[in-house]
Amino acid sequence: MAKVKKQFFCNNCGASSPKWVGKCPACNEWNTYVEEILVKGDKKEERRTWRDTNQRKAAPILIQEVKTGDTQRIVTTDEELNRVLGGGIVTGSLVLIGGQPGIGKSTLMLQIALQLSVKVLYVSGEESEEQIKMRTERIGMNNNQCYVMTETNTQNIFKHFKDLKPGVMVVDSIQTLSSPHLDSTPGSVSQIRECAGELQRLAKETNTPVFIIGHITKDGSIAGPKLLEHIVDTVLQFEGDHHHTYRILRTIKNRFGSTSEMGIYEMRGTGLEQISNPSELLLSQKEEELSGSAVAATIEGLRPMLIETQALVSTAVYGTPQRSATGFDLRRLSMLLAVLEKRCGFKFGMTDVFLNIAGGIKVDDPAIDLAIVSALISSLQDIAIPSDVCLAGEIGLSGEIRAVNRIDQRIREADRLGFKHIFISKYNVKGLDLDSFSIKIHAIGKVEELYEQLFS
Repeated sequence: MAKVKKQFFCNNCGASSPKWVGKCPACNEWNTYVEEILVKGDKKEERRTWRDTNQRKAAPILIQEVKTGDTQRIVTTDEELNRVLGGGIVTGSLVLIGGQPGIGKSTLMLQIALQLSVKVLYVSGEESEEQIKMRTERIGMNNNQCYVMTETNTQNIFKHFKDLKPGVMVVDSIQTLSSPHLDSTPGSVSQIRECAGELQRLAKETNTPVFIIGHITKDGSIAGPKLLEHIVDTVLQFEGDHHHTYRILRTIKNRFGSTSEMGIYEMRGTGLEQISNPSELLLSQKEEELSGSAVAATIEGLRPMLIETQALVSTAVYGTPQRSATGFDLRRLSMLLAVLEKRCGFKFGMTDVFLNIAGGIKVDDPAIDLAIVSALISSLQDIAIPSDVCLAGEIGLSGEIRAVNRIDQRIREADRLGFKHIFISKYNVKGLDLDSFSIKIHAIGKVEELYEQLFS
């Protein structure tokens, strides 16, 4: 009888060790190593993988001789998914979708499976066929080419895949799959590594797109080793707040497109609905003008968006002033407050400052600095900013307003939504055709000029 082969794996980064260690030498985390059984201890089995069933042999070939098909991408009816994937589903790609439990990952993938015009195999290890049918009836969609199967054994999945020959396969989720070649429990580091590797070989050798759903941990990272993110071609993060109806699909990694794209959905009782124009939804509908609110012209990937920034500045009740930011980097907020106090003379040292990006989204575009500074000054002096004004500019440490990229798209989006004035950096005016816009463009170079033109 063969000896049972065991090894220790790090739950955080996936590093392996022949013995237990307290601190992982790869990621420097403590007490993350767990013992797992790699190979069954009985007789030596013949490992039947997908590569054994498909007799394709790899051989070196000149890149000029590689033949490409006419259809490189599968364009879906979901424009938001097409945007984050870079124009559609790439054939033979392995896509990982991560998100918090209950955020809507299974609903999103089931909608996509029901909308595709090709044969789809939906494999679920968490729900039964009856539960998937109930979700389908709630969504209100139907597709005669969508097949569902509840299975967690990878070899059984590959057997049915070979018989069905679908055009797209969805796996929900990678943490529930298990390979018969390993004795470790489903969801462990070794099982996730083995199952992801088998699915990768399946996708590449059959030229079939495979979507994998994965859960995330408390710190927001995808559960399992970091090796899983290196195996797949595309990593999508499905995020949102349970108290808000909006869901955001972000691109974390994409070998076939940009990594800065974002798709927005709205969660409803009938499923997820695409938001083709998020600017109108992210701008609050208020009846009267209030201080502390400014509109910023931002860019997310290839999409220009107008986002409302809200600031509240009040006298500090306790000795230490509070600084809080939702949807924005707190350290950058501290920098902007220091610039306003040192360069412009505004006293924020003994005030509580609270900043919020409306809509529950996170923004890292530096062009939002000008709107945040305007909202802070507006709340400090209790002067409302007109509702037909938007801003786009980056603030430097000396108080200068720096130029931002793709300013023409930002101006065009503000003009389309009916804004009358936009404040930009004077360094962005060079090469810009001002007569092509009906919106009035204010070119400024310092925060002092912004205060004189906007609050005087």
